[in-house]
Amino acid sequence: MIDRNRLEVRIRAAGGWRRCAAVLLGLALALSSASLGASPDTAKHYVCPPCGIPCDDAVFDKPGTCPTCGMTLVEQSQVTAKPDTRKKVALLVFTGVQIIDFTGPYEIFGTAGFNAYTVGETKDPVTTSMGMTVVPKYAFADAPAPDVLVVPGGGIKAALKSEAVKKWIQDTSARATYTMSVCNGAFLLANAGLLDGLTATTTSGRIDDLGRQYPKIKVVHDQRFVDNGKIITTAGLSSGIDGALHVVGRIEGEGQAQQTALYDEYDWRPESGFARAALADMNIPDLDDGFLRDWRIVKTEGGKDHWSLVARGPSDLSAQQISDRLAGELAKASWAKAASPASPTATAWTFTGRDGKPWKGEMSVAPASGEKGQYVASLTIARAKG
Repeated sequence: MIDRNRLEVRIRAAGGWRRCAAVLLGLALALSSASLGASPDTAKHYVCPPCGIPCDDAVFDKPGTCPTCGMTLVEQSQVTAKPDTRKKVALLVFTGVQIIDFTGPYEIFGTAGFNAYTVGETKDPVTTSMGMTVVPKYAFADAPAPDVLVVPGGGIKAALKSEAVKKWIQDTSARATYTMSVCNGAFLLANAGLLDGLTATTTSGRIDDLGRQYPKIKVVHDQRFVDNGKIITTAGLSSGIDGALHVVGRIEGEGQAQQTALYDEYDWRPESGFARAALADMNIPDLDDGFLRDWRIVKTEGGKDHWSLVARGPSDLSAQQISDRLAGELAKASWAKAASPASPTATAWTFTGRDGKPWKGEMSVAPASGEKGQYVASLTIARAKG
């Protein structure tokens, strides 16, 4: 800091150059003021309103908008640190986790104002089922105890074998108010003994396996999510969004869940009854034949009582040969031929559906119009009447 008194004395002793002294004294006073500077307490700084991402920690010296999140900056003095009283949601992640299984609920809980965070066995990056890299925010060892635990599915083989995963699910669920599985994450809950004696669902492709592997569970096929009170299981993939909205409604009320769905532009219809496992196409067997490898689905639609499927692809075989090959595949699935239609490349079938009731089906194969070596195969099934 410049000593103004000493500087003035030195100027006077330098020969009485009054004008120079006055100028220099003024300069000294200006420099002194500048060196003292404005009080840090009165300088204005700007921050973005807390939005839960790293830009919350950024400080700017001018007003404007946050370059990261786009929110309007506010004076830092206006933002008062308050304890985080939000409900906490822990979402398990592991190598092979299905992206939508945890990101769908993450979005819903975050929009609803919950504190959502990912937890892995360690903080090492994990690779999802489709190659996305995710870095868990917490490891099992330091994760906060949540109010809601979300256990997603995906490639769960390694997670099922992990005693650390099993124990963390058991311990965390015991402390949480709600535990929710998504897709085949139900198998992780079942493996931890959390579904014994309860009603549950899972993804359509594994729903029968859940009942066979864990006979203490009552498996249902026609619900998008199943609420047992503390434990909620959801069907596959996007069903986790519905389950998360349901949990938001349990905690914050139905109106908040509806508003959350509206904000996320999600057509939430909890009473719609849609569940993939209940659709009629689940009765169509996988036709495991190599010659269909390059075929593609042209159309597939239906409901709980009927379904139609049209596929198209190349083949060196004739329409009759293709029909015979497909008929052989249907016969392996315990379909029985009925009175065939007039066309030699069309067949009629009867079979017992997954519901234990009689169904009927018709299949036809024909050359694609105007394209040599291309064929169209059609299959329709319907619940038998009477």
